[in-house]
Amino acid sequence: MNIGFDSFVETKVPENELIISRTDLRGNITYANETFANISGYEVNELLGKPHNIVRHPNMPKSIFKDIWKSLGMDKKWEGAIKNLRKDGGYYWVWAEISAVKKDGKVVEYKSMRSPLKDEQKIFYERLYAKKMLTEENRVFISSYISQEALEVLKRYSKKHNLSLQDSLEALLLK
Repeated sequence: MNIGFDSFVETKVPENELIISRTDLRGNITYANETFANISGYEVNELLGKPHNIVRHPNMPKSIFKDIWKSLGMDKKWEGAIKNLRKDGGYYWVWAEISAVKKDGKVVEYKSMRSPLKDEQKIFYERLYAKKMLTEENRVFISSYISQEALEVLKRYSKKHNLSLQDSLEALLLK
């Protein structure tokens, strides 16, 4: 996977916003509100008909999604933290509540309502999910926050040496 700088740019979900979507029984998006489109970086019409996993971030453990489908299959609501992928490669964190929509007692679709997470929760789940990926998938994810000043230094170094930010970071770390 080619990781660029945008992979590390977080879009914060505004406190007063709810991200809402619905999918058919196979997980294809049938409804997306404007907030979902705006936060994910897509237009509503780009989301409709697409699998909901279009916003699945690669740093999410696969077991989380297995658990979601297992819960839904047992007619239970699932809720938990999810890190989503934006169209531009950035990400956003949400607290998701996913449940079945029934008509005449039969499940006809799924709905998902997502709200923002606090920074402390994001850090907790980032660590938890990194441990799950290591133990369940033998994959390692490294995440770090740097100051704006350090980012500017990294950008200058990248420009001076004609390197991507990722290559610059690796060059500096491996010196």
